[in-house]
Amino acid sequence: MQKFDVLIVGAGMVGLTLALALRKNSQLKIAMVDTSAVPELDENIDVRVSAINVASKNIFANLGVWSALENSRVQDYQHMHVWDKAGLGKLDFSAKDSASFPSDDNLGWIIENKVIRHALWQQAELDEGIHFFNDNKLASISQGDSEVFATFANESSSHNSAAHNFAINGSSTPTAPIIAKLVVGADGANSWVRQQMNMAMIFKDYDHHAIVATVECPQGHKNTAWQVFLPTGPLAFLPLRSVKSETSTQSSADSVNNLCSIVYSTSPEDAKRLITLDATEFAKELTAASDGKLGDISLKSERFTYPLTMRLVQDFVKDRVVLIGDAAHTIHPLAGQGVNLGLLDAAALAQTLTAKLNEHDESHAELVNTSDLKAFSRWRKSEATEMITAMAGIKQAFSVQPSPVKLLRGVGMNILNNFAPVKNRLIAQALGIKADLPELAYQKDAL
Repeated sequence: MQKFDVLIVGAGMVGLTLALALRKNSQLKIAMVDTSAVPELDENIDVRVSAINVASKNIFANLGVWSALENSRVQDYQHMHVWDKAGLGKLDFSAKDSASFPSDDNLGWIIENKVIRHALWQQAELDEGIHFFNDNKLASISQGDSEVFATFANESSSHNSAAHNFAINGSSTPTAPIIAKLVVGADGANSWVRQQMNMAMIFKDYDHHAIVATVECPQGHKNTAWQVFLPTGPLAFLPLRSVKSETSTQSSADSVNNLCSIVYSTSPEDAKRLITLDATEFAKELTAASDGKLGDISLKSERFTYPLTMRLVQDFVKDRVVLIGDAAHTIHPLAGQGVNLGLLDAAALAQTLTAKLNEHDESHAELVNTSDLKAFSRWRKSEATEMITAMAGIKQAFSVQPSPVKLLRGVGMNILNNFAPVKNRLIAQALGIKADLPELAYQKDAL
């Protein structure tokens, strides 16, 4: 039997962020369970990327991982260009347009998911209070009055993990059951924890499938995030930092500024058609859809597709179990805010759990406070609901509409493009600059 203060199920970006945030301000003992391997970083660019805003960048910086990310593959962008394929409307955002803009002059950063997870994992491995269990999946979770009991699927199997992945007290069987004061489900959209605890959830099919891939744009991405609204859905081109090989003859500018990650949201039928096109025909469709603004596009990776579904758990907390990130909510990717919501969940939960801990109370008896956890749930559900509503409104506004509506939509976009007060507010939202942020999401003087 192994005792921990917090058991985190899921060592992805959100789960690892939570573990580091908890350890930053406490001496809590953390167990992390995740059997998915951490990929080694090589020259192969991950087709799964995240748009990191200023608030999330501050979280990473305050946890000591931002420098590692910067030394890997991070692509900053200072501009966004959005336009309506079916009309004349357009929006251009620049970081310098916002009066509330931070000093680093970036709207955000596009980072491969594997790069983020690798940096967080390396930081967590340096912390002796974070213990990893990578070999076996959990089989069950049961709650008692003061603790949660978790068992593994195969308690008798041998353990061949790295030396860091050990149980406390030197046990040679780290798959023995775990007792913790709190369990956090950070295990993604199809959360096992959520299913085990029968936590009620509302969901809605967006009737969209997303296609993701890496493409080359000969005219360069120009440190700009591009998004066109097509009749079938939005197509985004997110600027990537290329990997320059030692044998490459390309100039630095050419090797760094011509790759983009695409997120193409369209109907299931159209996604099926697009995914079966050969690489050349698929690239031609991307070039036509983007009005040639990035040149004659070519495909540089495999294509992957997945259905888009809105999910929202009715209560993020059930007794001694909490859900965060995609386990608690998923939204349409058209604004690229899903991972930022999850990172704020992690920072907010760490703040909630550690705010009242007494450093002289080694038992951490005050760790699970029902009223505080309920307040956390209301806090984070409110923001998730707001974002879900906004995404639904944008998607509806750009769905197929009669010609008069398209005309009005275009006129409205152009008016907004020249109306600084509202435009600045939209930029602030994209940056993650808003009221009621967790403390970790603010820039500290030491950054």
